[in-house]
Amino acid sequence: MAQTKRLKHRVPVRLRQNWRLVALCAAFLAACWGVFGSGTIRPYVTTAQAAEARTVTTNLTGTKDLFDASTAHEVKLTFTDEAYQDMLSEYFKDGEKKYLEADLTIDGTRVPSVGVRLKGNSTLGQLTWKGQSKRRAVPGGFQPPGNGQPQNGQPQNGRPQGEGGPLGGGMPGASLKAEEPEKLPWLISFDEFVAGRRYQGRTQVAVRPAAMGSTTMLNEALGIALVGASGEPTQRSAYSSFTVNGRASAPRLVVEYLDEGYAAELGDGVLYKSLATGSFTYKGEDQTEYTGDFKQINKVGGKDLQPVIDLVRWTGEASDAEFAEGLADRLDVTSFARYLALQHIMVNFDDMAGPGKNYYLWYDTATRKFKVITWDLNLAFNGDAKSGVHDTIGMGGFGPGRPQQNQQQGQTQPQTQGQTQGQTQTLPVQPRQGQPPQGLTPPGGGQGRPGGGMMGMSHPLKEKFLKNATFKKMYEGQYRALYTKLLGSGAASGLLDDLVAAYKLNDGADTAEVDAEAETLRTFLRTRTETLRSDRAITGA
Repeated sequence: MAQTKRLKHRVPVRLRQNWRLVALCAAFLAACWGVFGSGTIRPYVTTAQAAEARTVTTNLTGTKDLFDASTAHEVKLTFTDEAYQDMLSEYFKDGEKKYLEADLTIDGTRVPSVGVRLKGNSTLGQLTWKGQSKRRAVPGGFQPPGNGQPQNGQPQNGRPQGEGGPLGGGMPGASLKAEEPEKLPWLISFDEFVAGRRYQGRTQVAVRPAAMGSTTMLNEALGIALVGASGEPTQRSAYSSFTVNGRASAPRLVVEYLDEGYAAELGDGVLYKSLATGSFTYKGEDQTEYTGDFKQINKVGGKDLQPVIDLVRWTGEASDAEFAEGLADRLDVTSFARYLALQHIMVNFDDMAGPGKNYYLWYDTATRKFKVITWDLNLAFNGDAKSGVHDTIGMGGFGPGRPQQNQQQGQTQPQTQGQTQGQTQTLPVQPRQGQPPQGLTPPGGGQGRPGGGMMGMSHPLKEKFLKNATFKKMYEGQYRALYTKLLGSGAASGLLDDLVAAYKLNDGADTAEVDAEAETLRTFLRTRTETLRSDRAITGA
């Protein structure tokens, strides 16, 4: 009895006084365990909470339109060295892209306490700090051969030879130094530390790198301009002088980010970003299983990932006949054909089927159809300029002599780019079509799939679409129209001239460099135009 009394007094008085409530709670928890089991309960943000979090409290108008290419711009960032070193430590330790707090000035308008972080995936694979390399595999699982070192005596990046890929947009051979923050790729967030703040309606803007084989990023700027000229949704961009903690770089390309403001301009719908870590594979109806595949950009809490899950499941399970009959009910097929033709015209290896899985999905709530939106064109114009309409395009930088498959004749014919009259060029040994270059391991060690590009990169939507005879004709039709509108008319060259002029307006412009890179791109465009002019899919012969 004495032992019982001692144990009783060890229980807190409040607990003894409210034992009935405690017992009731315990019984409730036991009941929950019996009904729900040991599964994890994941909270979801309610519509009201999401709306409150996204309320715009401040919209800074600035002194001029940030993306007005007819005028010069000025962007300045200032942050403490301690915060910067801490951010680098996090990234080099576990790859976490941590935001640091900084003060920003855009065209004379001061914006305090913005969030800035490193931007990119394959681009940051070449980042070094204190002499140490942060060599990270490009998303998708492959690592460039030799860590970007030249092979067979051929440069993997930098200015190309002859008619090959003109600009090194962040793949093998390039490098970035953390000691030169003014040259790094940055993502600037206006509301990371100040909730509800926007700048000209935007929550974020991206600053492209300036030390990746191309100091001007003309290839990406031209790609963005061509997508817009085609009539498809694109981003706005502009060149600006750029300074970090007093360190100035050559003018940088500032690019519109696909955020909530961008989604609002598209209309009534939901915008989803494909993630480099993800796949287009059905994983069941639990939406938490797709957090590594897609990120919802707007209407979080009001809408969810179910439309994407439905599309993924249907694409994977539909027979060829079902796919042909039902795709138009789920996807804007005309727009998709135009998207695929654009990526191929620009020889953009890293599209929706590339290692970066670079695309967005826009879901129109009225039509209940998706549209694929172009994203990240830093590798555009980096492959074989002589690729035909039905040739599989691969990653630029592995040499321009890759064999091309002539779809009409069913024969493999080697290309000999980079040769001029009276000259010969030693080209690296290339793999057969669809196979990775020597020394390169594709994701999972697999081989390339037909229609999926090099190194096993593919996308079910793209593969099934081009496999179908009706959709293939639609693709060819869009290709012919875009060829006439963008290349045959000389519009692409005109857009390039405008971009060069816009670049030169800004302080620190390297006139010689931009002229040299522009001339290389002009050569690429001429070769592309001449090659496609005689392609049977263009001529109809």
